[in-house]
Amino acid sequence: MHPILFQIGPVTIYTYGFFVATGLMLGISLALIQAKKEGYDSQKILDGVFYIILAGIIGSRIFYVIQNLASYKDSPLNVFKLWEGGLVFYGGFLLGIPVAWILIRRQGFCFLDFFDLFAPSMAIGQAVGRIGCFFAGCCYGLPTQLPWGVTFTHPQSLALKGIPLHPTQLYSSLACFIIFFILVSFREHIRFTGQLFCLYLILHSGSRFTIEFFRGDPRPWFWNQTISLPQLISLFIFITAAFLYFYCKKTHQSANQ
Repeated sequence: MHPILFQIGPVTIYTYGFFVATGLMLGISLALIQAKKEGYDSQKILDGVFYIILAGIIGSRIFYVIQNLASYKDSPLNVFKLWEGGLVFYGGFLLGIPVAWILIRRQGFCFLDFFDLFAPSMAIGQAVGRIGCFFAGCCYGLPTQLPWGVTFTHPQSLALKGIPLHPTQLYSSLACFIIFFILVSFREHIRFTGQLFCLYLILHSGSRFTIEFFRGDPRPWFWNQTISLPQLISLFIFITAAFLYFYCKKTHQSANQ
């Protein structure tokens, strides 16, 4: 599509990096506005977010590189070129959560309260970031003859070139935008701590599991290529989040009886 947004002399601004950075800034800004409304110390929130995002980016990149080791054997330094594309959400999630747990507890926040606050921000950040995936050509889809299939032709695109593909990046972006609006609409009706965060995990893992059927980029498969590693992780997160949802609900009801 358009991996490079623009160039000014030796400075190159990659479309992927621009949209990922925009998504992060938008998500953080919305979370800080909500934190102020709820009476949290915005500086403490921002301090924690910095390290959580750093851990998330590292985890996302490690996960992507492991899935695409063959692409980095001849040029190992390309591992550090994050701006060209190549982050896997679940890698960031799996590393970011334990780091978040440690930092949030040190700051004196409740873990679930913190992520209730950030759930809509995570959704909108991913929604915008996935647009960057589309322009870079990563996370591309399977070949399709559907009228909205997209043919990538740019030589620097990470997608297969010259054939119409499912725009799975846009499927993911649309799903995350929908999740964002659901969470924002639901925020005023929260009945117990952790409800919004669990709802985000359930909706996101469900949409990711479904969209994986249309993905065409390399990733590990299991059981004779019937289910991918991201789908297994999605299934695990869905079940865990559903259990946590009902546990938090039951705990809240017991405390108020």
